[in-house]
Amino acid sequence: MKNIPSKVLCGVGATLLLAGCGGESKPNIAIGPPASTTQSVSQLLFDAYGIDSDKYNTYQEGFGAALDGVQDGNIDISIGILGLPSGSIENLQATSGDARLISLSDDAIDYIEENSAYQRFTIPANSYAFQNEDVSTITAYAILVGNTNTIDEDLGYELARLMHEHAEENTHSQSSFITLENALNGSEGLPIHPGAKKYYEEQGLTVDNPVAELGDTEAKEEFILGTGSQGGTYYPLGGEMATIWNRYLENQNFTNIETGASIENLVSIRDNNMDLGMTVHAPAQDAIAGSGEFDSGAIDNVAFIGHIYPEVIQIITRERSNIDSLSDLTD
Repeated sequence: MKNIPSKVLCGVGATLLLAGCGGESKPNIAIGPPASTTQSVSQLLFDAYGIDSDKYNTYQEGFGAALDGVQDGNIDISIGILGLPSGSIENLQATSGDARLISLSDDAIDYIEENSAYQRFTIPANSYAFQNEDVSTITAYAILVGNTNTIDEDLGYELARLMHEHAEENTHSQSSFITLENALNGSEGLPIHPGAKKYYEEQGLTVDNPVAELGDTEAKEEFILGTGSQGGTYYPLGGEMATIWNRYLENQNFTNIETGASIENLVSIRDNNMDLGMTVHAPAQDAIAGSGEFDSGAIDNVAFIGHIYPEVIQIITRERSNIDSLSDLTD
């Protein structure tokens, strides 16, 4: 394995959530919060390169905290599922001056496409001020899903309508992808909420998804939207979406909360502890099919409401890490 300078925090006084602390040559890799989609993607990346777990130490936290670790020199690599460009990565470059994206090999991308719903994606050169060349990676879709036990047909219609008809009021950069042209991206294999289906068909879209069956929804005023970590894209973007809904829907209040993102949101909807959730489309497909992280049982009360933006897997390090590729972590 390539000699990688790494500051490993172990023992009394360690403040980072590191697992498997060991030798000085092991890099510290931020793989996302426990039970998150980022962790699933991280494992997919390690599998694609044949990287065993004894080759690195893991840091399990949201992307914002992880980048703080990269900035401080305590984390060597942070893996994130983010919009493009990511403000957090731009901030890292502004403070460190030596941020760098790690590109994936063609063989790794081929493996990932064969074994998941993620697809090849190129981050164009100059997407960030420090990035002079194209970077090869993978992408998925961020989507909004709803709890069919708490979101009735009328509300599902209004949520979809307001997302699109007032998208210009959403100040987050990723809101530019909330368009009717993109509305059904990421819906493949998912049941659609009947209210959302009605709205999209009124706008002239063809909706072939099976229609979700609604439970015995009761009138309520408070709704919870699960997002992600504050340092990622979901939390601020979800806050903008909730603000728009609150502006136009009377007697109903939507609150966005910080979570571990996709998988936690889907599980919370399953358990009826959440009304709406932002998620990558791939784990939502697994939740419906009862596969992957949900192989213990499918979720039957989640429905697609709309596409939000394309999510790009971004692997960030600093020049000082001496890591040029994930293949550097193998023997």
